[in-house]
Amino acid sequence: MPQPKKKTYQVIVDQIKEYFLTEELKPGDKLPTERELASRFNVSRTSVREALRKLESKGIIEIKQGSGSFIKTSEFQLLGEELSTTIIHAENKLVYEMLELRRALEAECAFLASKRATSEDLEAIRHAIEKMKAAENDVELGLEADLNFHFSIVRASHNSIFLQLVQTLSEHMQDTIRGTRRQRLADPERLQGTIEEHKEIYIAIAAEEAERAKQLMEIHITQIRKELAESLLNQE
Repeated sequence: MPQPKKKTYQVIVDQIKEYFLTEELKPGDKLPTERELASRFNVSRTSVREALRKLESKGIIEIKQGSGSFIKTSEFQLLGEELSTTIIHAENKLVYEMLELRRALEAECAFLASKRATSEDLEAIRHAIEKMKAAENDVELGLEADLNFHFSIVRASHNSIFLQLVQTLSEHMQDTIRGTRRQRLADPERLQGTIEEHKEIYIAIAAEEAERAKQLMEIHITQIRKELAESLLNQE
């Protein structure tokens, strides 16, 4: 009988614990940078940053401004468990809150894009979908293409305030798209469904079906929120 597939969050927890048990770290050693930890464990830098701050408040590490984070404890099992727990909690909270904002903002942008998009705007949206298809097994390329799809729709709304807001939140948007792609694409069969959702939004915008484009974007982001909520229940 095949072993049950591990939940995505458990894979991350196991990776973090294994890292601290195998790297032969000792008090005074410097941890990798936020960027390196985020890349190693495939989580957002925002979540890593929050986790490190929590570890510092518990006296497990010391963060020296301009120098990095340094280990203060020899209890590496504790360090790994604390880091994994705080990263997962921060990651899920960040993703969920950003999805609330994105649903309102991007649905309206899809509506406006249906009325205002130029041929160049439509080409940029279509190109992002093509890149998503080509990035089947490339996590970073897929993330970039997904981000470009959503940014292209915001640009196609031709609302300068919306665009400025999204640009200000670009790091958070990248973090949340990374998080939701990790949740959704843990099952490879989910990839094609995700691409189809993006294609339907593009077609509605290109066909100038504003209400449909808005509705499809709302459905797309609501479905992601639903899947995230289900994954959190499964962590219990």
